[in-house]
Amino acid sequence: PQIVVSVYGPDFFGNDVVRGYGAVHVPFTPGRHTRTIAMFVPESTSMLQKFTSWFTGRRPEFTDPRVVAQGEGREVTRVRSQGFVTISFNVM
Repeated sequence: PQIVVSVYGPDFFGNDVVRGYGAVHVPFTPGRHTRTIAMFVPESTSMLQKFTSWFTGRRPEFTDPRVVAQGEGREVTRVRSQGFVTISFNVM
């Protein structure tokens, strides 16, 4: 099993936009586990798309969260690294 994290926040104009996506596998062994998730955001592929997304306030984002957890199809997706999120698990 995996946990998919989607982080949203306001941009310069006050629109709620995606700040990052990430996924991590849930540990199976009992105990306390800490995992750091590398976050990424999708990028526009052309300068025209970048200008249009900036002008309209709609940045590219995934419509299906399963894209983040799966490796299929992500090799053709342009993304940019966007920080880290730390998660703690208490597994019984």
